[in-house]
Amino acid sequence: MKRSAHVDVLLQPRPPSPLQEVRDDRFERHGVRLLLKRDDLIHTTVPWDADLLGPVELHPPGNKWRKLAPNLRAAVAEGRGCLVTFGGAYSNHLRATAAAGRLLGLGTVGVVRGDELAGRPLNDSLARCAADGMRLHFVSRSQYRRKADPQALAELVREAGAEGAYVVPEGGSNALALHGCAELGRELRGAADVVAVACGTGGTLAGLAAGLGPGQRALGVPVLAGGFLDAEIRALQLAAFGGPAGAWALAEDFHHGGYARVPAALDAFAAGFEDRHGLPVERVYVAKLLWALTELTDSGAFPRGTTLAAVITGRP
Repeated sequence: MKRSAHVDVLLQPRPPSPLQEVRDDRFERHGVRLLLKRDDLIHTTVPWDADLLGPVELHPPGNKWRKLAPNLRAAVAEGRGCLVTFGGAYSNHLRATAAAGRLLGLGTVGVVRGDELAGRPLNDSLARCAADGMRLHFVSRSQYRRKADPQALAELVREAGAEGAYVVPEGGSNALALHGCAELGRELRGAADVVAVACGTGGTLAGLAAGLGPGQRALGVPVLAGGFLDAEIRALQLAAFGGPAGAWALAEDFHHGGYARVPAALDAFAAGFEDRHGLPVERVYVAKLLWALTELTDSGAFPRGTTLAAVITGRP
């Protein structure tokens, strides 16, 4: 298969991810129905050519594909041979970008927050990025925070040796990505009253809300502390859709101390959910989402008769 044809196959629209009902007494006793939108399975059936890509193992980027695919199409259309993007030491987005680059034969550079990590052994997440061919460039946290400034961003890209690369923003969240995530909302039209998703940069929530139908609303559960997402989501929707789109809200205070913080109680909750339902629960995003929905249901936040859909964005 020619490389261009292979790219077309990999970037073609995926079929809707499965929607699965689970029976859980913590929801049923409040008259709430729980569905799981299995976006962790979105990329498990992508065809690939071993002759072209070599005998590599497929590590599915899951829900991240919705945000990445429109940007990957743009990179390929522009003839870019490399992607550069940004994230922390445990970033699912970095892993997804590295995997996508490997599958498409594109070089990838990851600008990683925290120059103190440069001399240390790679954690499992960054090691996976490196195994998929991503070149890692570590920068100080203060320099990383300045990347929203165009001049500082250009300097970061230059220092990373990625000039001329296609720039994918942190978390993959930009106007193109939101249009990809709006399809998630369209897949769920009429299926649930409230569709909930864990939020890092807010791009998935912003697009999801835009795709839902009348009478539905999106609920975001931020996994980072700080309370900054409201303004970020509004800015993303302005860039993508020209203004506010869809009904959405944020459920703060379920971040459990911040990004990648998994206290013992959260880990035990996730393990219990796995035992109940046979679902591998990713700890950084999905566990916090499911914890939040359980707590909110128990507090009476959802009227009896509500159908909740929880978007399972990735696997451990």
